Amino acid sequence: MPTAETDHVYKILELVGSSDTSIEDAIKSAVSRAAKTIRDMKWFEVVQTRGHIENGTVRHYQVTLRVGFTLEG
Repeated sequence: MPTAETDHVYKILELVGSSDTSIEDAIKSAVSRAAKTIRDMKWFEVVQTRGHIENGTVRHYQVTLRVGFTLEG
């Protein structure tokens, strides 16, 4: 039987990050902001990517992430 040290139970939180530079910056922005109030984040999954086009140019990137973090004890 697994011990408490090897059991992993996660809570999943959905975040939306945005950037006018890149998808990667939108991800980093969401994770960085969440890290200010959420401890023990362990992984993320990009579940949706979208953007805004203005005058034929990509102007804004937006990503929806699922972030998993460890529940405290």
